Amino acid sequence: MLIYKIGQFFCYNKHMATFSFDIVSEYDKAEMNNVFALAQKEINNRYDFKGTPAEIDWLGDKVGFKIIGANEWQIDSILDIIRKKLASRNQSSKTLDMSKTIVTSNLKATKEVPFIAGLDQEKAKQVTKLIREEFPKIKLQIQGESVRVIGSSKDDLQKVMRLVQSHDLDFPISFNNFR
Repeated sequence: MLIYKIGQFFCYNKHMATFSFDIVSEYDKAEMNNVFALAQKEINNRYDFKGTPAEIDWLGDKVGFKIIGANEWQIDSILDIIRKKLASRNQSSKTLDMSKTIVTSNLKATKEVPFIAGLDQEKAKQVTKLIREEFPKIKLQIQGESVRVIGSSKDDLQKVMRLVQSHDLDFPISFNNFR
């Protein structure tokens, strides 16, 4: 509660300062460009990939990677390269949607690996349930593809961030719109 003096009268403001941030599932496009360039460079320089169709390409309008190799083993090797490059750039490999299968034709194997972006309703509910169990006083709002977290203390919000980061969710999480 805030009490202040106006002239001879004391007024109070029962509205406490509120702080908020959004929980989102996004990937850093600039970092993905860097990962792509680094992976491409390593693929071109690897001796065991010489004379093979091994390569990495963009999927659509840079919404994922298209991995091409001679066989499933080569696809897995390229995926390992990508994961290492993601880790070296402090990006989560959970950004990669590994659900698509490898397609083999004409002595080439290809795998499409789209990036995961946005919290669907199921993922948003999973995050809100996790927070509500630990912090019942924190207000939560699902807003499209993000979850708004509102609290009266910055410390509480930082505890919420640590809680969400400590749980091994199967999708990437980041925070933005700090207020």
